[in-house]
Amino acid sequence: MGDLEIRPATADDVPVIVAMLADDPLGAQRESPDDLAPYLAARERLAADPNQHLVVAVREDRVVGTLQLTVIPGLSRRGATRSIIEGVRIHADERGSGLGTQLIEWAVDESRRQNCQLVQLTSDVTRTDAHRFYERLGFTASHVGFKLQL
Repeated sequence: MGDLEIRPATADDVPVIVAMLADDPLGAQRESPDDLAPYLAARERLAADPNQHLVVAVREDRVVGTLQLTVIPGLSRRGATRSIIEGVRIHADERGSGLGTQLIEWAVDESRRQNCQLVQLTSDVTRTDAHRFYERLGFTASHVGFKLQL
């Protein structure tokens, strides 16, 4: 599999990240790889916030995966800090290689380093393969999620 580096995403990584976000039926409907300006502005906001970790997985000088980890201090659960994993994407030619597992394990380990007591994520109801993947890694489908488009 070669050496893998997981590092903070840079502005130069944004086009590849957006391409991965758009490389599935859901992402193709909601992402705009031809207009990078909003993505570059979002990356700057994320980079300025110490509770946001937008990372890329790099193998042989090539970005092959990404995710965003958000750390949220809270009052519930006896003042527990939790993390949220979002935007997990693996480059098409790396799927099935174990890279997704490595990225999620990185996020869980980083959550522990950040003193989180809970790691959570959401996954679109249509992503049944992703649900099996997360369950295999120990996540449980314990809640129903709701979203409101603004």
